[in-house]
Amino acid sequence: MSNKIKTLGELKKSGWTSLSVKDEIRKNLVRKMSSKEELFPGILGYDNSVIPQIQHAILGRHDLLLLGLRGQAKTKMLRLLVNFLDEEMPVVAGSEINDDPYNPVSKFARDLIAEKGDSTPIEWIGREHRYGEKLATPDTTVADLVGDLDPIKAASKRLTLANEEVINFGLIPRVNRGIFVINELPDLQPRIQVALLNIMQERDIQIRGFNIRIPLDLFMAFSANPEDYTNRGNIITPLKDRIDAQIITHYPKSLKIARDIAKQEAWVERKNGLQIHIPEIYRQILAQVAFEARDSEYIDQKSGVSARMTITALEQVVSAAERRMVIMAKSRLLCA
Repeated sequence: MSNKIKTLGELKKSGWTSLSVKDEIRKNLVRKMSSKEELFPGILGYDNSVIPQIQHAILGRHDLLLLGLRGQAKTKMLRLLVNFLDEEMPVVAGSEINDDPYNPVSKFARDLIAEKGDSTPIEWIGREHRYGEKLATPDTTVADLVGDLDPIKAASKRLTLANEEVINFGLIPRVNRGIFVINELPDLQPRIQVALLNIMQERDIQIRGFNIRIPLDLFMAFSANPEDYTNRGNIITPLKDRIDAQIITHYPKSLKIARDIAKQEAWVERKNGLQIHIPEIYRQILAQVAFEARDSEYIDQKSGVSARMTITALEQVVSAAERRMVIMAKSRLLCA
């Protein structure tokens, strides 16, 4: 479709219909579930716990928060949400905020459609351009996330700061009609979290008291570590109240899953002509060490024992064998 449709008039004739991003994600989730597709490829151990809860959130058109200790694949899962978007989506050509050709919200798109009508140029963007992500840091500003007025743009176009065209959009508006993720949400300053309230509830943005509000269509998702609630910050109550689904992640519940995760994620195939065999007992021991550490009184359980420990430990075992092979000029070695 995208190779043929270049104007608003052609789009109307094609029968394409506009859906909100949450309805679009919901539609594609139902389709994948019906065809028995793997929903989160590469995610192990969550089939009967976390994944069903994410399905519930999407089906309910809810924004969500993944809450769990470090190394529980929170960011990886959030990035996989992009697979529930359509492969391509039409936008008004030149729009900074992915304006819907049927429901434009920016002044640029509204003026362009008013001028050109059905001849308004349309372009198609892939799902990868509809995903945005920000790691919450203390220096994050409202301008970074939402936007600000640009005096340079105003001067160059000879416009006043009261003109909507001088807005410099932030990260969130630029993924309008898409998914925006904020990692480590408690690290975001409370005053910055306040700026998210309108986006979460009224689905609009207001920049520096600008008297025109711009409605956004977004699926918002967050990650947080429970340890951060007391050590570095917290999620303000009004914002937490607006996040519909809070989903608790966890570490592997069985040694088999822990071994499978390490086998999947660890870099053991070095592709240098050297053949290294790791006995299964080695993988078993490394997984068992992590399980013992998570129950140990000598380990701070609030910090957790990341799954990355098992992965990096396995890579260290392979590296030790690789080093011996190079020194001994061998091409094959059994780790023992």
